[in-house]
Parts: sequence; C-alpha cells; structure tokens
Amino acid sequence: MNGSSVRGIEPGSADARHIPMWLLAELTYACPLQCPYCSNPLQLSTSRKRELSTREWLRVFREGRRLGAVQLGLSGGEPLVRQDLEELIREASDMGFYCNLITSAVGLTRDKISAFREAGLNHIQISFQGSDRESNARFGGSDSFNHKLAMTEEVVRQGIPCGLNFVLHRGNIHQVADFLVLAQSLGAEFVELANTQYYAWALHNRDGLLPTLEQVRAAEAATEHFRQHRETAMRVLFVAPDYYEGRPKKCCNGWGTTFLSINPYGDALPCQSAGVIPGLDFPNVREMSLQDIWRHSDAFNHFRGTAWMKQPCASCPERERDAGGCRCQTYLLTGDPANADPVCGLSPHHHLIERAVSRAERFAAEQEPPQRLVFRNPANGRKIASAKEISKA
Repeated sequence: MNGSSVRGIEPGSADARHIPMWLLAELTYACPLQCPYCSNPLQLSTSRKRELSTREWLRVFREGRRLGAVQLGLSGGEPLVRQDLEELIREASDMGFYCNLITSAVGLTRDKISAFREAGLNHIQISFQGSDRESNARFGGSDSFNHKLAMTEEVVRQGIPCGLNFVLHRGNIHQVADFLVLAQSLGAEFVELANTQYYAWALHNRDGLLPTLEQVRAAEAATEHFRQHRETAMRVLFVAPDYYEGRPKKCCNGWGTTFLSINPYGDALPCQSAGVIPGLDFPNVREMSLQDIWRHSDAFNHFRGTAWMKQPCASCPERERDAGGCRCQTYLLTGDPANADPVCGLSPHHHLIERAVSRAERFAAEQEPPQRLVFRNPANGRKIASAKEISKA
C-alpha cells in the first residue's frame, strides 16, 4: 500500500463531540523489562536525547487541558526512568488532571510513592507478568516479582488507589485464578486481566503467545467463579483477545474521538500503535499546537466517522457501534488500513484470523513448541537481572 491510497479516503472532521478526554503521555520508550508482547515499536532509537523536555511536556499538558482532556496517563516504556516525573505529576495535578501512573514498579521506592502522593498522583497501575516469581521473571526479563509485591503493598498502605494489570497469553493464562487471589490479598482496587492484543512485539510473537479458545474459556470461567464466590469490593475486568470475539472492538472509542497519545519524541497519535500505518503524516507537538493537531490534521481526520469506510463496513448497520474496528490491526494483517477489520466475521479477510487461531490450536494439540519468543531486547532478554540491578542502571 502506498500513501496515495490512504490520502484518497474522504476524511471526517472534528466537532464539539470530539474531545480528547484521555491524554496518554508516553514519557520514554526506555524500560527495564523485556516483555515479548510489548506494545512499543519494533524499531526503537537507543538515544533518549530526542525525548520531549520537561518544559515541552508541560506545554503539551496545558494545551491538552484547554482542549478538554481530564484523564492523564503517564506511561512508557517505564515512566519511572524520567527524573522529572514528580514535577510532571505536580504540575499536571495543579492543572486539574486526574493523574494515573502506569508502571512496572521496577525503580519504585517508598520515598517515591510518598513524593508522588504529595505531588497529587491520583492512581497507580502496576503490571505483573506472572503470578509467581518464576513466571514473572520468564516473561518480564527481570527478577522483580517480590519488589512488585512490596511496592503494591506500600502504594495501598499510603492510600493511593491501586490497580493491577496482568497481561494474559498462552504461557500464563492458566494462572488467572492465582492472579485474582494475589490481587485481592494485596488490596488492589481493581484488576485488569488483559489478554494480549496482537500489535508490535506481540504480533511478532503471535505463534508463541496466542492461547487456544479452550484456554480463553477456562480463564473466563475462572474469572466468573472468583466474582461469584469471593466477597470483595475489588473490580475485575476481563479483556478477551480480539481473535475470539467475532466482532471488532470500537478501538479507542473511535479514531480521533476520545483518545490522544503523545510518544516520547512528540508525535501525536490517535492511538499509541498508529505510527505503523504508512502514508499518514503524524504531526509533532514541537511543530503544531495540540488544538490544530486534534481538529485540523490529516492524520486525526482520516478515519474519523464513517465516510472513509469501504464495503462491507460502509453499509453495515453496526458501523457506528464499532467504528470499523482497529485500523492498526487491519493494516498489519491486510496491508490496507481501510479494509474491514479481519476480526469481524463479515470481513473478507477473516480467514487471516481463522488461520492464526488454527495454528494456536495445532501447537496446543500436538504439544509442539512454536517459535522461540523474541524479547523486546533479545540480548538482555536472555539475562535475568534483579530489580536492584535495574534500579541502579
């Protein structure tokens, strides 16, 4: 696909209904973990010199508030790598943002938690890669499990609302019941059991990560059993993998309607994975105001609304409900982001999903090991570093 085929699509237009309620600030791509399902780009610059400065991030936050953004996610990579994180939290909180720190907890300390709380942090989401020390190290590439436990307990002790995120795949989906018991014991406010979505590193490792339908159903049943038989106020969200849904999700609530992501180098994206789509000129906050980016840029208007849709989406009665599904996934699987999302059973490309599912079933039935997982940093992925070593790096 070339750029002209994208630019030939009739664009939508931003109106008063389109407000970037959720602003995601990907502060850095640097990360101590090596997860084989990482959503960061496959090709990353090793230099951090291009990252937005503190002053530039604060300008982005101010412009975001003027546009109507109220939720601010501070993520990465690992946002704790940024030395200015406390300042960013304090200034964003003073602007009126609800500030959520999305972290692996590697590099987190009791003093940092206290400082972040005083700065106005509203919520912390901590990710786990396994329900025990061994599996967490295997899939995260660091011996950080005990540190995650200690930091989660400290966050709860200091009174910051805390959510836990467990990314599920074939290697750990059988641990769902253990994940939930662990989260309850730690005092988490909510748990997100997020099945891997297949972009970036996850797509590269799909043969080794995609669970079978039987595994997904067993995990859903374990989740429901926990809800029914455990007395807890902890909220539990189970996010099924797209490949088994049959209908596409309304990705980011619709392209350019609710979600705005800024990557470490200042590129503005309608979703954090959108940079994979060629032919779209994603604007940079160093060159354009956030208001012009959101309302007038070609990239944000291309897939707004339904005017861009081809058949069968264009005449589908569900088109407003699902907004055509995910443009990034569609491009990665079919080569054209304007095609019908292959996840949809009505898509002429649905056979691509069926083929991937069949491969997962075959590997499971034959107990045949698929390709070796490729970690985000293969060299470091073979060496398990301790949390103490990583925090000193």
